[in-house]
Amino acid sequence: MGTKAYELVVGLEVHAQLQSATKLFCADPTAFGANPNTQVSPVSLAHPGTLPRLNRSVIDMAVRFGLSMGCSIQRKNYFARKHYFYPDLPKGYQVSQLQDPICGGGGLHIRSQEGEKWVQLHHIHLEEDAGKSLHDILPDYSCIDLNRAGVPLLEIVTEPCIHSAEDAFLFLTKLRQRLRWTGVCDGNMEEGSMRCDANISVRPLGQEKLGTRVEVKNLNSIRNVRRAIEVEAQRLIGLLESGQTIRQETRHFDAMRGDTIALRSKEEAEDYRYFPDPDLPPFMISEDQLEKIRVSMPVMPEALCRQWQEVYELSEYDASVISAEKETADYFMAVLAHTTKAKAVANWVTGPLKQYSNEQQLGFDALPWKPAQIADLIELTESGQVSFSNASTRLLKACIDEPGTNAIELAKALNLLQERDEGALFTWVDEVLAAMPDKVREYKSGKKGLIGLFAGEVKKRSKGKADMQMVQKIITDKLSS
Repeated sequence: MGTKAYELVVGLEVHAQLQSATKLFCADPTAFGANPNTQVSPVSLAHPGTLPRLNRSVIDMAVRFGLSMGCSIQRKNYFARKHYFYPDLPKGYQVSQLQDPICGGGGLHIRSQEGEKWVQLHHIHLEEDAGKSLHDILPDYSCIDLNRAGVPLLEIVTEPCIHSAEDAFLFLTKLRQRLRWTGVCDGNMEEGSMRCDANISVRPLGQEKLGTRVEVKNLNSIRNVRRAIEVEAQRLIGLLESGQTIRQETRHFDAMRGDTIALRSKEEAEDYRYFPDPDLPPFMISEDQLEKIRVSMPVMPEALCRQWQEVYELSEYDASVISAEKETADYFMAVLAHTTKAKAVANWVTGPLKQYSNEQQLGFDALPWKPAQIADLIELTESGQVSFSNASTRLLKACIDEPGTNAIELAKALNLLQERDEGALFTWVDEVLAAMPDKVREYKSGKKGLIGLFAGEVKKRSKGKADMQMVQKIITDKLSS
């Protein structure tokens, strides 16, 4: 039948580590990179007689993110015990939510080559993370690091409504942007603060019943999610084409080999023996708490994108690049507080500032220039006093070296102020044209590209100080007369 005769169906489960300084039920720190088993306590080690205490800040984060996704918020909540054995789960159960997750519904729009699509969420719930098994330290044993045990997670569960690996990639990219935008998770998949499981199935085109699903666990990059879905879809179609039965199981994606490996048969919910945790009382989300979180919510990137296009007449591309990260958007707006030239600000943010940010691996919130300094540079370039080329290279660097010096003073010290006196410009142009009579004749006979040669010679004679826009106009006018 071939791959075109089948429909791919994917649901994603994303675990996002919340940016809380302490764990979900105790005061252990959550910082990444600490030595193994140094961020633990009797509570996270599940010593007998210890009792959990809820970290209330985590509730606010969950609600904040749920509101940003258009979810309904469950007012009365409780935690349940999910029982299963893993060596890195000290209690022998994980504290999670089951029947009444804190956030329900909601979703995100994505834009693919086929147009705009809606990825529907089933729910978002809170749970604690397990520890980490390390298999590459000792040759004959696995080691356990429990620093991560008890770290607060959001599990974000989509409906099985994604039908291509590319759409999954687009959704996760936008989801990570939303997690960062709301400040609840840094989305760093390399450090494990965002992880993804993909539930994958295929079915003949036109069939409504879902096929047997396979779960690919712990995908550690958005690119690997796309690769794993592509690989697993091909494997499942191959099984159906050869008349074999698909087993419901959990698999691992080997990024080096580019294939998936069976780990175990998939457990169902009843295998976990859920029941309400008797040590954790239910918690309520009041209307006052909900309203305070609503009021504190930032404007979402899609709304900013539309606003900037309408109010500042930015291109869709510039608006989307600037709103990709909240720190970039905040910096853009901070510069705009000092100048009205929005398009010029956008050019600086998407151009030299973004280039510096990428080269230095710095976020816009860590750039060495204050927004007012960039506004001063923009005013210099827009008024024609300094060329954009000089302002975005030499003057920008000088602002780092001498942060307290005014931009105009730096431009004077570096001899970067452009010469706009028409008398001087006419003199330089006349000298250049007089020195190149053959090229002038070629220009007048049709070689219009020579204007760049003339302008370049004027720039040399002026030692880079001539206003090149004025120079181009003077040359064109003289050669046309």
